[in-house]
Amino acid sequence: MYRIGIDVGGTFTDVVAIESTGRVTLAKAQSTPQDQSIGVIDGLTRLAERLGLSLTALLQQAERIVHGTTVATNALLEQKGARVGLLTTEGHRDVLEMREGLKPERYNLRLAPPAPLVPRHLRIGVRERLDAEGTIRIPLNRRSLNRAIADLKAADVDSVAVCYLHSYRDPSHEQATRDAIAKALPDAYVSLSAEVLPQIKEFERVSTTVVNAYVGPILERYLTRLADRLTDAGYEGTLLIILSHGGVTPVAEAVRLAAGTVLSGPAGGVGGGRHSARMMSVQNLSPFDMGGTSSDISLIVGGEPTLSSNRTVANERVALPSLDIVTLGAGGGSIARVDPGGVLHVGPQSAGADPGPACYGQGGTDPTVTDANLVLGYLDADNFLGGRQRLDVAASKSAVNKVASALGVEEITAASGIHQVVNTNMAEGIRLISVRRGVDPRKFALLSFGGAAGLHVTDLARQLEIGRVIAPRVASVLSAWGMLASDLRFEVTRTHVGDMGALNADGLRDLYAEMESEGRQRLAEWFDGPVRLQRLADMRYGEQVFEIDVPLDAVDWDSDDLMNQVAARFHARHEELFTYALKDQEVVLVNARIAVVGVLPETPDEEPAPSGPPVAPKTNRQIYLNGWVDAPVFDLDILPAGQVIEGPAVVESETTTALLRHGDRATVTPQRWLDIAIDFGSNTADIE
Repeated sequence: MYRIGIDVGGTFTDVVAIESTGRVTLAKAQSTPQDQSIGVIDGLTRLAERLGLSLTALLQQAERIVHGTTVATNALLEQKGARVGLLTTEGHRDVLEMREGLKPERYNLRLAPPAPLVPRHLRIGVRERLDAEGTIRIPLNRRSLNRAIADLKAADVDSVAVCYLHSYRDPSHEQATRDAIAKALPDAYVSLSAEVLPQIKEFERVSTTVVNAYVGPILERYLTRLADRLTDAGYEGTLLIILSHGGVTPVAEAVRLAAGTVLSGPAGGVGGGRHSARMMSVQNLSPFDMGGTSSDISLIVGGEPTLSSNRTVANERVALPSLDIVTLGAGGGSIARVDPGGVLHVGPQSAGADPGPACYGQGGTDPTVTDANLVLGYLDADNFLGGRQRLDVAASKSAVNKVASALGVEEITAASGIHQVVNTNMAEGIRLISVRRGVDPRKFALLSFGGAAGLHVTDLARQLEIGRVIAPRVASVLSAWGMLASDLRFEVTRTHVGDMGALNADGLRDLYAEMESEGRQRLAEWFDGPVRLQRLADMRYGEQVFEIDVPLDAVDWDSDDLMNQVAARFHARHEELFTYALKDQEVVLVNARIAVVGVLPETPDEEPAPSGPPVAPKTNRQIYLNGWVDAPVFDLDILPAGQVIEGPAVVESETTTALLRHGDRATVTPQRWLDIAIDFGSNTADIE
């Protein structure tokens, strides 16, 4: 039997199969932005070929398929979502436009306000009102509601978001509104804030609900189409979708909570990072994923990833719990350009999958990071994707020469400049996610994955003074591989704004027990296996405006000292993030949260690679490290466990390449991964 992971990226669709023996087989296909399901089926077909099976035979033997998709993300980025209408409490139609009253660049007087996803004429107030305690002050006015729905029907909306004031206390008005919409607009997608984000803070709630309504219909069409194609091809199991918080869920739940898929693909990479940390016995790890279009950076602290509810995607607030990932517009397809002032920039514009870098021979002419790496000798033009695609060196040189001419330098200098600029941009991104979160990047190891990361990660490590880099054999498809190590997960939230001193231990236990019961009931609809819980809280000091997330798993819930333990966890978390704590101030609990996790069977490990005598390099190649170097080139797939490779050198596998610079020392692990020690005393400029 097989477990299959699928990750759709901007350039390639990655597919991984893990057999019950632990054997891993991977395949790649070109992504098809016009319909991602085409690229998915292409990838599965190639995977079947590599296993010596037909597509039907493979799918019939698949016990689980987990999929990470960028459909929702792309709909937001490209502003190609559904036509949405918003029904909200009378007098509150402009919350979506006023946002939080702050500009992202507060001193930029010419900054235009972000255009809301729902234009004002489609934001309609309905006469109804609940107070902050959930008491109905104005009953739902049916005449007002029917008039608003009629206006949306006349406007031919595809989707309706419903967000009434304080509906997280009592969802009855929103539920009655959904029933009315179903009668008048039976084909419309309906998103209720009481189901999407049932918690305090009006802008976050309405924004998240609108995003859900905006991407929901597109996601539903895609997943329905994909599920149908898989069924037609022979798959009889459940298709699982990975959500932004790193857990997986069936298609129906993913469609209902569509906004939870906006970081679906990158979440698989963090899951792979967590699994890698366990395999390599590393507590603190920084997963670095460099693909064709962008780079994703995250943190594994103490063996676990960090979560955040303060997420903005394409200028839209999505306040659902998600893995804390920073995305940079820097990938193998990032385009280099020289501005009128003679400054070299790389990204965020990308050549994507179509036409792709110039060397792909698909009509692209812009200079990209991949083109620069080919000119620098880091890539083998005859061995791209295992030899299935030949890269056009002449096209890369022609593209890079555009930058060289604009800068007035030689071709190789321009290529090296492109490589260095993108490295600097990515190093700053890693600093951003680590230092701003109160951690020292020098205390972390770097996990290199994504098709392009191996050529850049050793230079990033030097810039950040990180002494250890881990490069998995499955680096190019680690997001798809990591999805198979994820569990089913349902989140439940309750708003309970109150001073901790006014609460008692029994009341707090009852609150979490109620949420646990709801989460278990929802999980039981799909799953009957073992369950574990993760308890968290959003807390703040009494005079603060914003709360922080506080993990509560280490708290003894049966203790008489429960309340003091929770407060102590908050003080410790605040000091961890901001270097200080105010232990004499009151502590406020804003949101209680619990994750009910259905634990899926663990991913089996591959048999360790045998040790043996060192394997000689398969060839030598001229590479440019501020000067030309004759570097040995090794085949990763045949290296024995324990072999040590000294840099400069190139280590290639079918779908990725790792570059060792001067002083780097790579040890082949039993998993046939590279464990690289970085020598800060060596510099690529020191050519002997």
